[in-house]
Amino acid sequence: MLRSRASTPRDDRGSAALEFILVGVLLLVPLVYLVVALGAIQEQSLGAEAGARHIARVVSASPDLATARARAEELRRSVVEEYGMDADTVEVTIRCRPAGGACPRAGATLEVTVTTRVALPLVPALPGLDRMARVPVEASAVQKMSRLWGTE
Repeated sequence: MLRSRASTPRDDRGSAALEFILVGVLLLVPLVYLVVALGAIQEQSLGAEAGARHIARVVSASPDLATARARAEELRRSVVEEYGMDADTVEVTIRCRPAGGACPRAGATLEVTVTTRVALPLVPALPGLDRMARVPVEASAVQKMSRLWGTE
C-alpha cells in the first residue's frame, strides 16, 4: 500500500528540548527581572522605614531644635548611604500633632515621613522614560515628644 507524504508521521526528535529551552527562557527572563525589581523596591522600602523610625527617635531625644535638625540630617545622610538610595529623591517631612506652633515642640506627637522614588533596573535613560519608570515609596513613624523637651 502506498502512503502519501502528508500522512506519514514527522520526525520530532530533538524538538522537545528546543521547545523547553525557548519557553524556559521566555518565562525565566521576566521572572528574574521581577525578582530583581522587587528586591530593589524592598531595599528602598526598608531604608525609608528605618530612616523615618530613627529620625523620629533622634529628634525626640535631642535636647533642642538646633541639635535635633543636625542629628536628623546626619541620620538622613547615613540612611541614604547605607541603603543605596538616591539622595536627590529622598525627602523627610516632620509634622507635629496637634497642628500649630513650632515643630518639634514639647508634648506634641511627632510624625516623620520619608518619601523616595525607586528607579527600576535596566530602564534606559531616554528623555522622560527614566522618570516614569520610578516607583514611589513612603514610610512614616510617630514618636511622642517629652513634655520637658527643650527646657534644658
